Amino acid sequence: MKTWFITGCSSGFGRRLALAAARRGDRVVATARDVTSIDEMAAPFAGRMIALPLDVTDAAAARSAVAKAVETFGGFDVLVNNAGYGLYGAIEEGTPEEYRPMFEVNVFGLIETTRAALPTLRRKGGTIVTMSSGAGIAGAGGGGYYNAAKFAVEGVSEALASELEPFGIRVLIVEPGPFRTDFLGRSITMAAREMPDYAASSRRHYRETNDGNQAGDPDKAVAVILRAVDADDAPLHLPLGPVAHAIAERKLTAFRRDLEAWREISIATDFDRP
Repeated sequence: MKTWFITGCSSGFGRRLALAAARRGDRVVATARDVTSIDEMAAPFAGRMIALPLDVTDAAAARSAVAKAVETFGGFDVLVNNAGYGLYGAIEEGTPEEYRPMFEVNVFGLIETTRAALPTLRRKGGTIVTMSSGAGIAGAGGGGYYNAAKFAVEGVSEALASELEPFGIRVLIVEPGPFRTDFLGRSITMAAREMPDYAASSRRHYRETNDGNQAGDPDKAVAVILRAVDADDAPLHLPLGPVAHAIAERKLTAFRRDLEAWREISIATDFDRP
C-alpha cells in the first residue's frame, strides 16, 4: 500500500490519479483549491482518502496540508505535483496580469508544495511525480508562456532528481501529449489581446477544434503512471502518447543537427594554450 499526496484533484489527471490509487487500495491525500469540488470524490473511500483545501501558491497552506497528511496517515510515499493551467497567445500578446499568475501556480506553486513535502519524504524515501507536458519538451508558437513554465518545471525536477537520489527519492517527469481531459476546457486561458500579425502561429482556435476530440485516453495514461511509480526502473522522463514522443524525437533530431553543424566553431572558445 502506498500513500499519495496529490495536488489539483478537482479535475483532469489529478482526479483520475486519486481515484485510480484509491480503487487499488492505496491511501490518498487529495487536494484542491476548492475542497468542496473533491469532497464527494473522497466520500466512498472513508479512511483511505481525505480531501484537503490547498492553494499551491500559498506556502503556509502547503505546509498545513502536509502536516494534516502526516497526522492522518503518518506521512506519504508519493507526491504528485499536478496543479496547473495553460495560457495560449503570442509572447507579444500576453500581459503580466495574464502570465504571472500562471507561473505562480505552475512553477512557484510546485516549488512551495515540494519544499513543504520534502522533510516528510526524506525520512523514508519515495517518489515525486511532476506533471509536465509535451510543451515542456519543445517550444511552439502561440504557447510560449506555457512552454516557459513547463521548461522551468522540467529544470527544477531534473535538479531535484540529482539532489534527492541520496535520500532514496525518485523523480518522475510525466510529459503528456493531448489527452481527453479538461485541459482545453476549464484549464486553459487565452491572452485577451489578439494581434492579426500572429495569426499564422496562433493557437487560439486549437481549443475549439480539439477539446473533447483528443486521441489520448487519460485512463490509459494514468495506468502507465501507476506502473512507473511501482517500477524499480522508472525513467526520469516519461512522454505519454504518440504526439509527445514525436515532439521529443523532433527536438532530439534538431538539437543533434545543430550540435554537429556548429561543433568545431562553437567548441573553440577556451583560452588558447600557451
